[in-house]
Amino acid sequence: MAKDYYKVLGVAKGASPEELKKAYRKLALKYHPDRNKGDKEAEDKFKEINEAYAVLSDPKKKKEFDTYGSSGFKQRYSQEDIYRGSDINDILRGMGLGGDAFSQFFGGGGRGGFRTYTTGGGPRNGFGGFQQPYGGMGGAPAKGTDLVYELPVSLEEVFHGGEKMVSYRLGERTERVSVKVPPGIESGKKLRLAGKGEPGPMGAPAGDLLIKINVLDSPQFKREGADLESTVTVPFSQAALGATVEVATIEGKELTVKLPKGTQPGARLRLKGQGLPNFNGSGRGDLFVRVAIEVPKRLSKEQKELLEKLSEEGL
Repeated sequence: MAKDYYKVLGVAKGASPEELKKAYRKLALKYHPDRNKGDKEAEDKFKEINEAYAVLSDPKKKKEFDTYGSSGFKQRYSQEDIYRGSDINDILRGMGLGGDAFSQFFGGGGRGGFRTYTTGGGPRNGFGGFQQPYGGMGGAPAKGTDLVYELPVSLEEVFHGGEKMVSYRLGERTERVSVKVPPGIESGKKLRLAGKGEPGPMGAPAGDLLIKINVLDSPQFKREGADLESTVTVPFSQAALGATVEVATIEGKELTVKLPKGTQPGARLRLKGQGLPNFNGSGRGDLFVRVAIEVPKRLSKEQKELLEKLSEEGL
């Protein structure tokens, strides 16, 4: 169910950092497990306010929550990402409340690792998180370990979106899952496949599979958000006199673009709405075409004579 973090903390959308911290302290004091032994409802409430504060106290996460809402936000941030960099434990210690808050978030009291997979499906280096196999609030078994799989996608796949098959090792077997790649997604974003990670101990829920997107460089287009940039090379005469040139788009079309008279090297022409789709939004970015002037390495006798005449005229 989607959560409104502002309602969880009981603050207005424009609340200042000081107001957020004050609201969190008040609720943490009320619902902390040390003060509510065996109260499952208070335990759940404590986890909820910790998550809300971790998001709203971070300017970047708060902005994405305000933009995309709870559902869209959860597609971009895994559980470990939400709490990374949070000052929650410092606040609790300052209030004289013991314990590691992260033991409430992941059902365990210590730190462990998330396993990262590349396209080959084999384990790579560890990915830091907060996980412990056993022991949580009230003795509940921990959730299984999350797995991270790095998925390379081309810029064309980012434009069209679609589905890709992913194979990865889970214990002694190979798992295959279909991953839906949203149009406009960026490198570093994570897609969560709930319950596709490692099994939890003692019948606890399985972890999740986090698909980390890696957008490959394009030989033709440079990306900046939803905008794209390409280069068109023209002779000096066309730049000086003006011309029409053909420009390729990300979707494979050729557009005719008018080059103004006196176009300078490095000038950029804007083709509105010819960029990538906005991730989880409407519309598309723009395509900026940078103009490069071609200088011939070899000249015919006639071309050389004409250029010499132009040089005499100050060109």
